[in-house]
Amino acid sequence: MSVPHQPAGDTATTAEVTAGAVLSPATGPVTDVELPDTDETGADAALEPAVEGVAPRGTDLLVREGDVAGDYLERLLDILDVDGDIDLDVEGDRASVAIVGGELDDLVGSDGAVLEALQELTRLAVAQATGVRSRLMLDVGGYRAKRRADLTSMAADTAARVAGSGQPERLSPMNPFERKVVHDVIAGVAGVRSESEGEEPARRVVVLPER
Repeated sequence: MSVPHQPAGDTATTAEVTAGAVLSPATGPVTDVELPDTDETGADAALEPAVEGVAPRGTDLLVREGDVAGDYLERLLDILDVDGDIDLDVEGDRASVAIVGGELDDLVGSDGAVLEALQELTRLAVAQATGVRSRLMLDVGGYRAKRRADLTSMAADTAARVAGSGQPERLSPMNPFERKVVHDVIAGVAGVRSESEGEEPARRVVVLPER
């Protein structure tokens, strides 16, 4: 589902409005809401199990998460006077939201750093609205889709080398989304396995020969 967005005509929005409307998604006190935990709830889920007691998400909740995220991001685009469409979807057990069109590089940032921060803010807004920790995935300008394709190719090549040489390889540090992509690829290749090591932001994937 694509929701078109047109930028507001008033470009003189103050920094105070930006901070209040975008960086502080809640309008009242928040109680008993678990904030998003990137590693536990997303990225390395294949190797690092989700928190005990978190129930599977139903479609209705995921749709609700997408709606809240869409509204939140609409406000962001409006304040920044950025033109873009918001696509809402459900992929497996996650809500998926994408901002497409327009000049969106500033919302991606170097190596996706701004995108990662924006995703966490959006998850926080959703958690505050629903009372449930969110695992929502955000993409901007197709950055994650392209990154997924590049990582899939790199992981497959690495797996082939490790399977042939029998020697482990340590990959460059990656964010949780990127590590999950690599783990998924390695899991589908016979003769190799993968683990994560290190602490954020230097956490990385190690590809090893199967025991």
